[in-house]
Amino acid sequence: MKNIFKILCCSLLVVSFSCQESDNTIDDVLAYETGAILRTISVDSQLLNASDANSLFSVTIEEQDEEDGALLQEVRVLVELRDLTTEFTTPATGEVLVQTIPASEFSTGPVGLPRTQVNMAFGDAAAALGIPLDPETGYNPGDIFIIKLELVLTDGRVFGASSAAGIITGGYFSSPFQYNALLTCSPMSGDYTINMFDVYGDGWQTTSGGDGGEGLTIDMDGVVTSIAMCSQWGSYDFECTPTNDGYTATAIVNIPAGTESAIWNFPGDYYGEISLQIIAPNGVIAYESETGGTITGLLPIAVCQQ
Repeated sequence: MKNIFKILCCSLLVVSFSCQESDNTIDDVLAYETGAILRTISVDSQLLNASDANSLFSVTIEEQDEEDGALLQEVRVLVELRDLTTEFTTPATGEVLVQTIPASEFSTGPVGLPRTQVNMAFGDAAAALGIPLDPETGYNPGDIFIIKLELVLTDGRVFGASSAAGIITGGYFSSPFQYNALLTCSPMSGDYTINMFDVYGDGWQTTSGGDGGEGLTIDMDGVVTSIAMCSQWGSYDFECTPTNDGYTATAIVNIPAGTESAIWNFPGDYYGEISLQIIAPNGVIAYESETGGTITGLLPIAVCQQ
């Protein structure tokens, strides 16, 4: 399997050189340089606890180049703050270097390619950004740390998120070079109200293997609760009663006292017709989306226990 990347690149290069010059779009697509990737093997942790400097973002990656890893020099780990605080706007941080992982810290993986686990501590990322825990001038629970990886080869070439084409970021290659880590805190306990909407009027058709996954999930210290605006045309892996009104629905989720973490996740919806609002026990709107604008993946919900 490790030769798939090399074979594909070589095949494309053979095609591009065997054709005469033309103005066809396909010629531009095929005429590119053989590169290198950082394949995502697993995302092991996407949560950073703002009150724990040692909490980790962790991802296992595998490097592949045209010489099956022989060109690997180092991987740079950078971070950038995405401010999701509603009352204030923290000045843009840009991306800053947190650490460098040399080739010597990679080991040979099961398919013969260099593999390692990238671990970035919250304290190291915050120190690199040089900003405090403050909603006006720094980071705050509910914000996102964007982790970016840069692959440096021994011949001086550098590859990152900006140089990764669509064929590389998804599918078999799965090499986005970029990840989101949510800043969390111990959640406020009590009842959270989830208001759900569907402008088409047929509920969330979030069938298993379908466009929307299995609906909104809340992982409370490893115990997962699933919520959806259930559709008469959908099937679900959890108990889900279809609503009489296909346009709106409401559900209540209780976060027990003493819960250390609550991870809210939404897989998205292909049709872009659904939205939701989440109200915390203290009446604060913890998250609200517009139609088709619900964040896919981790939701920036962090109402902290006082």
